[in-house]
Formats: sequence, C-alpha cells, structure tokens
Amino acid sequence: MKQGELQSNLKKSILESSKIIQDSLRLVPQIEESIHVIIDCILKGNKVILFGNGGSAADAQHIAAELIGRFQINRPSYPAIALTTDSSIITSLSNDYSYDIVFSRQCESLVQRGDVVIGISTSGNSINVKKGIYAAKKKGAITIGLLGSKGGTIKKIVDIPIVINSSSTPRIQEAHRTIYHIICEVVEKNLVKERNV
Repeated sequence: MKQGELQSNLKKSILESSKIIQDSLRLVPQIEESIHVIIDCILKGNKVILFGNGGSAADAQHIAAELIGRFQINRPSYPAIALTTDSSIITSLSNDYSYDIVFSRQCESLVQRGDVVIGISTSGNSINVKKGIYAAKKKGAITIGLLGSKGGTIKKIVDIPIVINSSSTPRIQEAHRTIYHIICEVVEKNLVKERNV
C-alpha cells in the first residue's frame, strides 16, 4: 500500500471513529442515569458486576479495575467484579454445562438485590450475556447494557440500554470505552466530592 493511500485510510478510520463517538451525545440521558444508579449502588454498600465476551470481556475487566483501583483520584476502593477473570469457573461451567451459562450461573450466586450489573455485547445478542442479565434481574439487580448494532435482543431486557449506532465491532468498542471512562470519572468525582466515599 502506497504512503498516500495508507494515510488516507488511516484518516478515514479516525474520522469514522470520531463520528460514532460524537453520535453518542444522544446517549447522555442513559449515561447520566447509569451514573446515578452506580453511585446509589455504591453508597448503599452494593457492588457493580460486569461481563462480556472477547474485547467486551476486556472492557468489563477494565471498568472493574477503574472502580477498584482509581480513575484519577486517590480514594477508597469501590466494589466491582468482572465475571470474566476466573478461568477455572469459566472452563468448568463451559465443560460441565454450556458456555451459554457462564455468566448466569455466577450471577445466581454473586448478585444481590441493589447491585448494578453491566452486560457488554457489541451485537446485542450474545446468548451468555443475555442469560446473565436475566439471572441478575431475578436477583433484584439494576441492569445496564453497553450494546451495539441497534441493541439486539438485550436492549429489550436491560433497565438502561446504552446502544452505539454502528455495526462495526471496533467502532462500537471505541465508543464504549469513551462512555465508560466518562462514567467512571463522574462516579468517582461525585462520590469523593459530595459524600467523601
């Protein structure tokens, strides 16, 4: 590929990503609602539970790390669990039952009423994420979906759907990361400033 052609393609990708992120402005009400429920959850002594597949599994772990560690401010740790990190649990459930239940089975034992559960799916149709959301709702959790591709079937079952208007997995993930960084930043600032938590 010639240098001029390569640079043109690089610019195209950057502009495409920027456009999709800018389109996320329409999601401000859902982002704000998510921030409120996460703050309320933490103040009440509950936890945030997250899951997804592939790159979305990495995003689930990223969010949990921001909450447990810190985003930008030194402060107490906030309780968060990514259900994608225990290889023994994931492989045993997949082997003994089905990969479809790797998140729902964990939600059955770990989710408590008042927790916030975040399912991440770029297609909006991941079966194991959908089953995990159903299990979390049965336990009394508030559910958030970080989704793409018009939200799929998961959009209809979560309490707060945050749907990126794209069918491109990398572009969806880039927008997801922008959104959850904003959520982590605002949650942290509000808990530290207003409640000293």
